Amino acid sequence: MAAISMTWHLPTSPSTSSKLSRVNRYSGMAFATVNKDTVNLGVKVTEGLGNLPKVVLTSSHGSEAELYLYGGCVTSWKVGSKDLLFVRPDAVFNGQKPISGGIPHCFPQFGPGPMQQHGFARNSSWSIVDSENVDGSPVITLELKESPYSRAMWDYSFQALYKITLDKKSLSTELKITNTDKKPFSFTTALHTYFSASVSGASVRGLKGCKILNKDPDPKNPVEGKEERDVVTYPGFVDCVYLGAANELYLDNGLGDVISIKNTNWPDAVLWNPHLTMEACYKDFVCVENAQIGNVVLEPEKSWVATQQLSVG
Repeated sequence: MAAISMTWHLPTSPSTSSKLSRVNRYSGMAFATVNKDTVNLGVKVTEGLGNLPKVVLTSSHGSEAELYLYGGCVTSWKVGSKDLLFVRPDAVFNGQKPISGGIPHCFPQFGPGPMQQHGFARNSSWSIVDSENVDGSPVITLELKESPYSRAMWDYSFQALYKITLDKKSLSTELKITNTDKKPFSFTTALHTYFSASVSGASVRGLKGCKILNKDPDPKNPVEGKEERDVVTYPGFVDCVYLGAANELYLDNGLGDVISIKNTNWPDAVLWNPHLTMEACYKDFVCVENAQIGNVVLEPEKSWVATQQLSVG
């Protein structure tokens, strides 16, 4: 793809002597085309689908990831030639609708509620605030703050920082929400991760014993239960919330890969597959989502942080 015509700026944190030996930092100079510094960093800003700005991360180990500033959405994670994430064929890249696939944000609301479905973070443009390279692994941090668009739905000041690290066989994210307002606010959130899969062969381990909220057939009146299975599959339409999930789940994608999904401070998990309601592509993906289903209440100047690490053997 052609490099984006406008000038982009990759900010970096101030260097410290303890990091100089292991971190190659970008100089902070603005650029309009790919240059030697950005190649060394493993971070490239270019033009994506729909002329939207896209960031390509390339590790020295050969792995690659792509993310769009619109929605702060990771859309691709490749280890070797295989993309472990999935973007739906009906995904729209027009800067108006959320990108359907990859790792969309649900914030400050998961699911339906007083505001639009899954909140506004996936419909908003994020900005790059930091980038670095640690031992061959590119790291980039995105930021989202309040805007007239967000305030029309949720009238608070906030800062969301989203740090993405690409390693040889892992993709890690850290989401930090800070209350920059003068009054408390509450939110729910999730990472709505779409994994490439063969749905008939896909399964998840690590959920046995969890409390279930099964949203099929009526999402407004979920059926409560307890997961008794060691291995959870996707036999048809699946929309299940697992409360108090383990901090590591294992997804067998049915394509020959077992993906470890580790987290800190994401207390819940969601499994989803639309089955025949999305006949064109339901066989090619499953969603395993780290989530915060209960309300988080943040006082002014306080922060909430959660991490996710996807890794493949």
